[in-house]
Formats: sequence, structure tokens, C-alpha cells
Amino acid sequence: MKSPNFGERRDGLRPELVVIHYTAMTSCEGAMRALCDPAREVSAHYLISRDGVTHNLVPEDMRAWHAGAGEWRGAGDINSRSIGIELDNDGVSPFSAPLMDALEPLLHGILQRWAIPAHGVIGHSDMAPGRKIDPGPRFDWQRLARQGMSVWPKAQACTLDPAAFERDARQFGYPNVAPDLLLATFRKRFRPWAKAGLDGYDCALMQDLAQRFGIDRDPSLA
Repeated sequence: MKSPNFGERRDGLRPELVVIHYTAMTSCEGAMRALCDPAREVSAHYLISRDGVTHNLVPEDMRAWHAGAGEWRGAGDINSRSIGIELDNDGVSPFSAPLMDALEPLLHGILQRWAIPAHGVIGHSDMAPGRKIDPGPRFDWQRLARQGMSVWPKAQACTLDPAAFERDARQFGYPNVAPDLLLATFRKRFRPWAKAGLDGYDCALMQDLAQRFGIDRDPSLA
């Protein structure tokens, strides 16, 4: 199946991000019907089933309708600046091994074709805090980072500094949102099982992300 829900990328924009989603549905077939239904006005470039079958629904050079309202690194219209990958997952269960095995070569190829850096692979929740929560706490970001297809922070110091946490979050790419929402969004991806309020470890991780992958990062730290 191919989705009719796409158009031209706007203002000469090209893919510089990959946005990872989960379908939050019980079957891949149901998700595919939704992504290909003109009445729903939603789509993605790719859908990967939990048994590892990859479906290309929209050409990569076209603008799929997967991201919605949000921003990353200070810029909006994420649909024009990204490639969207939907993963067949209900939002509660672990991501299946065949699905993850299929995601890796697909993602590697996309990054190579469009010269997208590892820090350009983000979750739907990263660019739409409070509105979206996928791909959720069960997604294995560290697995992708180990292969250079995402990023993972390293803590070097543990000083609690809420203002620095917010500043570094903006430098890394997060939208300007309320502190509590920012922390929850950050932890969905990088500390999914942490429960208490902001601590020094959060600040150290965010500082590392900003220094190594931020908008004005020092190239020597990459």
C-alpha cells in the first residue's frame, strides 16, 4: 500500500531529521489503513511491523504528515525537515527484536542518503513535549547510539543547576517549555525510570548533550 497523504516539502527544505514514532495500535494492518486513509490526513514515510517487515508508504523526498505541531533546534515545520518512521508497537509492550533488527539498516540508509547526523534522530516526544509521548520509555535509544545512529549522553559532573539544565536543553534542541514538562520529556528518552525531581545527574547529562551535539557546540567535543 502507498499513502496518498503527502505533498511537496516547503520552502526548499530537505530532510535533516528522522522522527521515530510508535503506532499505539494493536496491529500493523490497522496502522497501515490509518496511514493510508485520505480522511485521516496522516502518514509516514515508513512503517515497520513487529515481525520486521518494512513498508515504504511515502517517497523520502516528499513531505509526509507525521510530526504535527512542534519544533526542534528552534525551527518548526518538522514535516518538511524530516523523515518519519512509524513502529508497530502499542506503546506499552517492548519493541520486538525483528522490528529493531529491521529498523537499523533502514535508519542507516536514510542517514547516509541524506547526510543526517546521529543527533538528527529524535523521538516524536522530543519535538512535541506534552502533546506526544512516543516512542516512549521502552524504546532502546542506547542500541542505536552504540551504532552511531542516535546519541547518548555521558555524565561528567553532578551539580544541580535548574537554569543551566534549561539553557542546555535549548542548546541541544528542545523547545522552550515549562521546567516540569521539559524534565519529563528529557527523561522519557534518557532516564525513563527516574522518579524524583530534577537532580544533578539530569543536569550533567543535559550539559553533555549540549556540549557535544548542541546548536553552537564546540567541534572538539564531538
